Amino acid sequence: AAAAAAGAASPADKERFICIYPAYLNNKKTIAEGRRIPIDKAVENPTSTEIQDVCAAVGFNVLLEKNKMYPREWNRDVQYRGRVRIQLKQDDGNPCLPQFPTRKSVMLYAAETIPKLKTRTQKMGGSDQSLQQGEGGKKGKGKKKK
Repeated sequence: AAAAAAGAASPADKERFICIYPAYLNNKKTIAEGRRIPIDKAVENPTSTEIQDVCAAVGFNVLLEKNKMYPREWNRDVQYRGRVRIQLKQDDGNPCLPQFPTRKSVMLYAAETIPKLKTRTQKMGGSDQSLQQGEGGKKGKGKKKK
């Protein structure tokens, strides 16, 4: 029976991709509203397209589901729509990208990278603080104490 179940749920199967909703990374939301990472690491109103962009850029197999809504999202506005599916693991269960073993690591990476997107940096007019801390690389631990 185990074999039959495993056959249906290969990690390369779209059904097995992890889902990331923009709400998970949104610093405008509380934990109860769906944020899943620390607020000082979260992004202001990220969009599913931005999440797709940064994850695809790093080499993930990404799927954008434009019309999916986060269940707790009351705002039906287009910019809040969308869900990103990401293939986290290969068929053998190993991470597709060794630097991203967990969905949390993907969320933190996306949240860290979205503010650096060209579309973001242009809007901010260069005064955004993410520009100065852009040199720190991936080590986002405890660096940005406010």
